[in-house]
Amino acid sequence: MSFTKRKIFLAGLLATASLSFAAAATHFAAPAQHLPFGAWRRVSETPILSPQGASWESAGVFNPAVTVIPNDPLVMSPTGLPLGRTVMLYRAQDAAGTSRIGYAESMDGGKHFTRRAEPVLSPETDYEKDGGVEDPRLQRFGDTYYLTYTGYNKKDAQLCLATSKDLIHWERKGVILPAYQGNWNVAWTKSGAIVPEKIGGKYWMYWLGTTADKTDQMGLSYSDDLVHWTEATQTPVLPRRPGKFDSRVVEPGPPPILTAAGIVLVYNGADDKLVYRTGVAVFDRADPRKLISRTDEPIFAPEKEWEKVGQVPNVVFVEGMLPREQRFLEDGTELKPPRKSFLFYYGGADKFVGVAEAGEKTK
Repeated sequence: MSFTKRKIFLAGLLATASLSFAAAATHFAAPAQHLPFGAWRRVSETPILSPQGASWESAGVFNPAVTVIPNDPLVMSPTGLPLGRTVMLYRAQDAAGTSRIGYAESMDGGKHFTRRAEPVLSPETDYEKDGGVEDPRLQRFGDTYYLTYTGYNKKDAQLCLATSKDLIHWERKGVILPAYQGNWNVAWTKSGAIVPEKIGGKYWMYWLGTTADKTDQMGLSYSDDLVHWTEATQTPVLPRRPGKFDSRVVEPGPPPILTAAGIVLVYNGADDKLVYRTGVAVFDRADPRKLISRTDEPIFAPEKEWEKVGQVPNVVFVEGMLPREQRFLEDGTELKPPRKSFLFYYGGADKFVGVAEAGEKTK
């Protein structure tokens, strides 16, 4: 996300733990009928993660990926049953602008996070040198986690992949979508959002590229092994829309989820003034190239001071999404039926991490 802005400004696992945030006053219009969630609201008035120290995460912590480790014996419900541990991988930036991937975990369903002292992924290769490793997105197949991220060496930004069994130790698989290549992409590649299941015997991934008119739009590729990818369309699968909130940038957000209505992809759109807001697109479940619906207006936008003022102004950038099932109140009272919703973790102004929530639709 921030590469383009730097060029312009300087060139289904359920978390069952109890979670109780102070709800913010702002609510947004309910999304379209194809979506599994309703209107979004902030669940914290302040960031849940902020820069700290004078080292690798002193300038910004933002653009988080999240997942849940289910049935974790370290996390217990009020009734003594093991619950899921929420893990966040986030982009951290130092004063020199170099990015690393930090690790934080929550034992209370995502309310409070504790960080590791050191990053779990730091720039090492030629395609990461000096610029860093940026904007993680997580997907899990079997017992392996797949991390897509952007390797940036102050010259090129390219979409990369790493794998892990424990979310801490990572094995690089290299660049999976090289810059300056593709059917329509003429510049950098980034933001790989992998569909959680095979479709037609293939893995599918939405990603960001740049068209000849120097706008950033969304592409689609497929793979047999998650390492080697083939472009699926001759033009952007989700193009920009002049005059709308996504007139300049159309960038994948978290990995999509699958519903009866289709492939639901939350995405980040920017207008001609580079104000970043949130949209949602739904693609055909049998054909990831076929668009079914798309929000005409943003469902989330920068409003808080810490979303408007930071390293890059006027940005909410969603990269993490978790279904949530709250079975207990904080006092131990069991909820019948459980409260179901979705949590959306986002970067604010390329400096902070925030979280929003939307109730699950029952019809």
